[in-house]
Amino acid sequence: MNFEELKSFLDEKADQYNNPDFIDNDPLQIPYRFSVKQDIEIAGFLSATISWGNRKSIIKSAEKMLDIMGNSPYDFVLNYSEKDLKSIQDKSIHRTFNGEDFAYFVRQFNRIYKENESLENLFMLKDGEINFLHAIERFRSRFLETEKHRSHKHISSPYKNSSAKRIIMFLRWMIRKDKRGVDFGIWENIDQKYLSIPLDVHTGNISRKLELITRTQNDWKTVEELDHVIRKFDEKDPAKYDFALFGLGVTKELL
Repeated sequence: MNFEELKSFLDEKADQYNNPDFIDNDPLQIPYRFSVKQDIEIAGFLSATISWGNRKSIIKSAEKMLDIMGNSPYDFVLNYSEKDLKSIQDKSIHRTFNGEDFAYFVRQFNRIYKENESLENLFMLKDGEINFLHAIERFRSRFLETEKHRSHKHISSPYKNSSAKRIIMFLRWMIRKDKRGVDFGIWENIDQKYLSIPLDVHTGNISRKLELITRTQNDWKTVEELDHVIRKFDEKDPAKYDFALFGLGVTKELL
């Protein structure tokens, strides 16, 4: 396909999958259970953090965390007791994300929200930045602090060439705005033109089949390679093509 044919094809697929039906079987349904901004952020961040493996399993694990927080994430992280956190420590949550990790994240949320009205403050871009490479690292530094902890592995570092797929996905949920009712778009101060596509095995493979990327690894360098191409299709809303690549991956249409 030439440029125009490929753009038309991806626009069609993005339009096909960017609709509320997408939410029903996706971890995105978890933050959609809330209306308060901070509840949405916390539920969304936790759901994105454990988003690897089977989607049904991810949703079930996220629901387990909501139950522990009394289905009031923001209230819980502000008002938990040490007894609450101690009861979490030994729980099984999702694969390698265990109760100790969950308790650690709750503590970090407590500190962050005492200093900030929204997580958006931690992801603000600086002049000259064209993606979230440095913003993610600044977030990691402020959220995780300097003391080493086993939970640090659950927030990937693009400085270490990780694709940071789960954080990129969370950012799409929070930042991207349209009238289709999928992404929240509740962060007002970050332009969606800087968003990237969450890169995993499926989106990577589809991108290679469509010759959007040439690199064989699913890493940050490949995220930037995909940025370069996808932003030519729509410089104002490049992340909408995540729906196209996801849909093509799920339906195996190109296999």
